[in-house]
Amino acid sequence: MKARFDLSGFTGAGYDRGGSAAKQVLWLLCSGIFLSHWWCPPQTRARVLRAFGADLAPGVLIRHRVRIHWPWKLSVGENSWIGEGTWILNLEPVRIGANTCVSQDVFLCTGSHDHRSPTFEFDNAPITIGDGSWVAARATVLRGVTIGNNATVGANALVVADVADGEVVLAPVAKTVNPKAHG
Repeated sequence: MKARFDLSGFTGAGYDRGGSAAKQVLWLLCSGIFLSHWWCPPQTRARVLRAFGADLAPGVLIRHRVRIHWPWKLSVGENSWIGEGTWILNLEPVRIGANTCVSQDVFLCTGSHDHRSPTFEFDNAPITIGDGSWVAARATVLRGVTIGNNATVGANALVVADVADGEVVLAPVAKTVNPKAHG
């Protein structure tokens, strides 16, 4: 059977890392050894991220164990909070507005692949989260999504389309099932 994709032909065409190879290596070492695994004061974490090009407004709180792929592609508005265990896979820019809460273990993923491409090339797009919004614990927001101002994304929600200003989106809720009907 012939394989669906020829991954040996993958080129990554159109993807711009946005930083030199030396800057990328230095960031990966610094984040992998110091920021992602060891505890350090939030002010120190913010200073290091700013030194690598993150645009962090005053009052931003980034908790420990937050993974940020490329800090130079991250912008966070004032008084916003990013919870521990969050992973920001920002191959493209991620903008988080002011007074916004990104809760624990959220996954913001700007990267994907084009399933129609025989070599599985990238299909990336930015993510924007508006002012005063809340992305609750373990939610996943995929590439190209804009979450409006004052919107709420519930815990464990999978967001694949834009969320309007003030809108609330929730994950499906577990339901009790009659065990005799499924026995």
